[in-house]
Amino acid sequence: MRAAQHIEGVYTVPIRVFEDERGRFMETFRRNWFPWIDWERLQANRSDSRAGVLRGLHYHHQQVDYWYVPKGQIRAAMVDLRPSSPTYMAKYVLDIGEENNIGVFIPIGVAHGFLALTEATLMYMVNNYYDGGKDELGVAWNDPDIGLDWGVTIPPLLSPRDQRNPFLRDIPPEQLPR
Repeated sequence: MRAAQHIEGVYTVPIRVFEDERGRFMETFRRNWFPWIDWERLQANRSDSRAGVLRGLHYHHQQVDYWYVPKGQIRAAMVDLRPSSPTYMAKYVLDIGEENNIGVFIPIGVAHGFLALTEATLMYMVNNYYDGGKDELGVAWNDPDIGLDWGVTIPPLLSPRDQRNPFLRDIPPEQLPR
C-alpha cells in the first residue's frame, strides 16, 4: 500500500497478478490492508459504464470507498473537501484499470468520481450500507473553483443526479465534510 502524495488518507494498492496457461489470479481487497477502518458493515458494489460516462463527484460523511477496476480503464479524480486536512482542496487524478492494476482507497470527505475511458467495470467496497441517499452528496464535476483536469474533449454522459450537483461555493456549510 502506498499513500497518494497529493491527498492525505488516499492510498493506492498495487495488485499482484499470478498468471499461467490456465488464466490469472489476484487478491483485490483485504480488510487488513486498512486496519484503521471498521469493515463490520461491508458492502460490495459494481458499476458498469460505457466509454465517455462520467460519474461524480460524490462525497460522504459516513463511509470510505475502496475501488478496483477489473475491466477497462477509468480516470479517477478526487479533491479533498475536509477543511481540517493538511491537503484541503488538493486534487489527484489517475488512470486505473487493466493498464494500471491498482486499488484506490478514498477516505471520508474526499470527493471522487471517474470518467470511463473505455467500457469499464468498477468494483468497490464501502464500509457502511447504502442509506437511500442521505450520505450520497455531490459537487459539480466541472466546478471551476476545483479545476479538475479530466482530459475531456467532448461532453461526458452524466446521470440526471450528477447533472444537478452544485458548485462547491453553493453547497450549504452543514453539508460539507467536517
